[in-house]
Amino acid sequence: MTSIEDFTSQYGLVQKIDAFGYLDYLKNNPDAPRKHGKVVLVTADTPLKASRGEGKTTTTIALIDALNERGIDAAAVLRQPSMGITAAGSKGGASGGGKASLTHPELIDWGLCGEMGAIEAAQNLLVSFAEKAVDEGKLDTILVPRVSEVPSRSLRQIAVDRGKGDVAERVVLTPTCELMQIVVLSRSMDEISERVSKMIAGTKDGKAVTFGEFVDLWRITGILGDAVKPAKTETVNGSPVYVHGGPFANVSIGIPTLVSVEMACALHDVVIVEAGYGTDAGAQKWLDIACREYGAQWPSAAIVVTRASTWRDDPDLAWRYPFHVQRLEGLDIPTFPLINLWEGEDDQVPALKATAKDLEFREPIVGNLFRDGGDALAPQLDAFVDAVMNGSMPAEPHSHKGMALVENVRWVAEHAYGVPAERVVLKDGFVESLQAATDLCASAGMNLGDLALVAVKSPATMTDNDRAPEHERTVTLKKVEVHAGAGLVHVNLTTSLTTPMPKIV
Repeated sequence: MTSIEDFTSQYGLVQKIDAFGYLDYLKNNPDAPRKHGKVVLVTADTPLKASRGEGKTTTTIALIDALNERGIDAAAVLRQPSMGITAAGSKGGASGGGKASLTHPELIDWGLCGEMGAIEAAQNLLVSFAEKAVDEGKLDTILVPRVSEVPSRSLRQIAVDRGKGDVAERVVLTPTCELMQIVVLSRSMDEISERVSKMIAGTKDGKAVTFGEFVDLWRITGILGDAVKPAKTETVNGSPVYVHGGPFANVSIGIPTLVSVEMACALHDVVIVEAGYGTDAGAQKWLDIACREYGAQWPSAAIVVTRASTWRDDPDLAWRYPFHVQRLEGLDIPTFPLINLWEGEDDQVPALKATAKDLEFREPIVGNLFRDGGDALAPQLDAFVDAVMNGSMPAEPHSHKGMALVENVRWVAEHAYGVPAERVVLKDGFVESLQAATDLCASAGMNLGDLALVAVKSPATMTDNDRAPEHERTVTLKKVEVHAGAGLVHVNLTTSLTTPMPKIV
């Protein structure tokens, strides 16, 4: 009998799974053994600093260890972190820590699962084809950036002298690029090929030219042969973990590949999906992009991770954590606050629980997960397990396709950031940027309103100024960028970089 092992191969110290092939097999063999796992979203408070996480991955790993300890078949799906920004994991990667870590964290932190390098090579080859198209008179401008896993400030904006005048180019980090988004959102290699063909390479006489008009796409899909396969590894306690895709949540879509989650749901009863940065970023994009527009499963429950210091020690920003928890509860997602303690904070637990009670949260889950791992969580999960295992499967959410772009951004600002529509501000030049994006789409035969919205924002703030009084907070719309192949339109809200620099460690 065919099983998942038939789609699995060894890839160094991890395994790679042909998720496309496995899911296609299940589709064509409805009687084949499979599970229908429920998705749980692990998200977080908005961090005080963009470079300091709240502990989502550590929590995710501890959580599946605790669930498996309780006899529940649970797995996690993580994103592949960016090697450059984590300084190869030395400043803290995305593979947990202490007793809540992976068996080979260096493979994840150093990008050795393969997809980052393959996607980098494939998108850079596309740019090379675009450069050749300029030489041959097929393009006047190039709109697709080169990518790198190692950031360089000097490459954020460059110009290349081709003898006929400079052609502007730029370099962004691999996790932010359109090809990464295409891999994350696609459910087959044919879909990847179709989406790459719709990527807008540049313009000729002011009109969009797509790669499908001048590139043999088998060259690109061939490079991605292993990159489209999720890596399987495990925690130090033996719980299964799938790692695939790595888009940043602040300037991209911040979620693992859809096929890795769907594959995990076919193999396990509970699948913990980690969404990047805070609830305003990764969770917003899982709900409003993956679920609303791409058919991903709506969460059966959510965990919102915070540090005690982030939540309580800055009075001007204390509103953010309750806002996140209450927002998800308002979407009928049972939401559990989890406080990830640092060393020396155990004496704060009674006060933390008292504050959570005053805020009418569900009973908070509290522990030093780096030190104690899943053992800290297992005794505290009765209510969480009941909500996940006994709750009904959520309904499919309503799509926003066709909604005017500014109206869509105002909806996100109100629901995800707490800023009402009338305080969404258009910066000088935004209207012109929106019109240029609308015209670009029209010249490529598509409608801007059919693209899913990606809010490009600072990872450490929800509004233009989170310290402002509630009635003064605003969100400013700055510019629009089309990722036609991925089916996305980016709107820049607050200051954020697609090539941020790592810490020196």
